[in-house]
Amino acid sequence: MIISVASGKGGTGKTTVAVNLALTLTETETVCFVDCDVEEPNAHLFLKPVLEGSVEVTVPVPIVDEEKCNGCGRCGEICAFNAILPLGKHVLTFPELCHGCGGCTLLCPASAIQEEPLEIGVVEWGQAGSVSHIHGRLNIGSPLAPPLVKAVKNHAENKPERAISIIDSPPGTSCPVVASVSGSDFCLLVTEPTPFGLHDLTLAVDMVRELQVPFGVVINRAGLGNGGLVDYCKAENIHILAEIPFDRKYAKCYAKGGHLVHEFPEIKRVFQDLWHAICVTTDRV
Repeated sequence: MIISVASGKGGTGKTTVAVNLALTLTETETVCFVDCDVEEPNAHLFLKPVLEGSVEVTVPVPIVDEEKCNGCGRCGEICAFNAILPLGKHVLTFPELCHGCGGCTLLCPASAIQEEPLEIGVVEWGQAGSVSHIHGRLNIGSPLAPPLVKAVKNHAENKPERAISIIDSPPGTSCPVVASVSGSDFCLLVTEPTPFGLHDLTLAVDMVRELQVPFGVVINRAGLGNGGLVDYCKAENIHILAEIPFDRKYAKCYAKGGHLVHEFPEIKRVFQDLWHAICVTTDRV
């Protein structure tokens, strides 16, 4: 089973929910934690895994042999990302814009385009107690997060067959988030009861509905704002699966890298009930 944890905006407590749900499940399940926030992975600060291995991730980028090029311009026409620009028989390439689709290489009538690998980041894995941990780290300056996200998820497919995968997605609703959430059995949307939280939750809801991934909402810092968030969920027939109260002691625990479910029994019950709600929603029970 694959459970992705996403949010329309940063700072809602997405990683807090993902980490503490994973720790709760270790009592009864085999758990694999997959940190797909490759631009700023931080779950390792809480789980503290011992890394056991790593692999570089590359994407193919075009290299043009101008002696073979006939100047037809077909490569520029096919590229949707403006990563290749033909100027007569002189062709400029922009590897940082290339998505590695291979279209220019495939459709070049003169066979003047070859591909070479461009390193964009690394996938690392290890063990955090009984939790298998996998994360990706995007190279500084690289805009190509989705291929690295997919590489992280592909590595997670080597987990035991009945393991529960918890995917910590990037914030927002852009391409890296879509790559993280796609293929999930269920998505937890973490939000906060503020105007910004509500606004960005609506974007996240549109995203998971477009992806046709079942989902529910977790309200973090419950009691902080007004009832607009609850009213929205009721109007949209969205299940609120859990609420984590707004309390300074929980924030202090998070700030020092602690585990809420280990320090506060009442929060552990929240996550146990959350897992039960997920199982009921997905007919796992």
